[in-house]
Amino acid sequence: MEQVSYGYQTVSPEEKTRRVRSVFERVAARYDLMNDFMSGGLHRVWKDAFVNRVKPRAGERILDMAGGTGDIAFRMAKRGAQVTVSDINPEMLKVGQDRAAKRGQGDLGWSEQNAETLSFGDREFDAYTIAFGIRNVTDIPKALREAHRVLKFGGRFFCLEFSTTEWPGFGEVYDAYSHHVVPKIGKVVANDEEAYRYLIESIRRFPPMPEFERMIAAAGFKRTKVEPILGGLVAIHSGWKV
Repeated sequence: MEQVSYGYQTVSPEEKTRRVRSVFERVAARYDLMNDFMSGGLHRVWKDAFVNRVKPRAGERILDMAGGTGDIAFRMAKRGAQVTVSDINPEMLKVGQDRAAKRGQGDLGWSEQNAETLSFGDREFDAYTIAFGIRNVTDIPKALREAHRVLKFGGRFFCLEFSTTEWPGFGEVYDAYSHHVVPKIGKVVANDEEAYRYLIESIRRFPPMPEFERMIAAAGFKRTKVEPILGGLVAIHSGWKV
């Protein structure tokens, strides 16, 4: 029977999908606040850098996958892109839609989607973005193939994700902080220690940068690239459909 990782546990694919959905249902309302605590506010800087690399242009159609709260989509829409925000979790999408309404940003599309089985047609989008979401997908290679499918020829793929820093000493310090402090913060701020323990464990189980780059290439993308930030604590991965 096929098994996949759920944090440090090994479960069936169906069980992982169910558990991940439950995690984000529980933390949706405080997800971005917790990102501030988990990253010391740096996630905002990383997202700005990510969107600068995407270089969204006016009139482009962009699919922002696992983008429920709208953080990436808001940044890209400011530049005139036509962004469809997709997420498997309706609670996350609801948070994003509420935020968009408060901002008066009615130009975004919202769609409940599973990254592994997108309902969009072939070659619909100019760019596909996913920030801090790919590690929660049950079948990552399948999701990458779907990303390739829905992109137009000449389309670009960009992924922002936690990785493993290669800076001596820093990795050990962050590892201790993330494993021992972040779940406690999650308990205080979101009343959910277990959910944030999973989020940290999922980072540790995510493939190293070179391995994930090979997965992107295996899905059909060319000119793949990895740009480490803070020695690889997070990384921007990219590829082209050519």
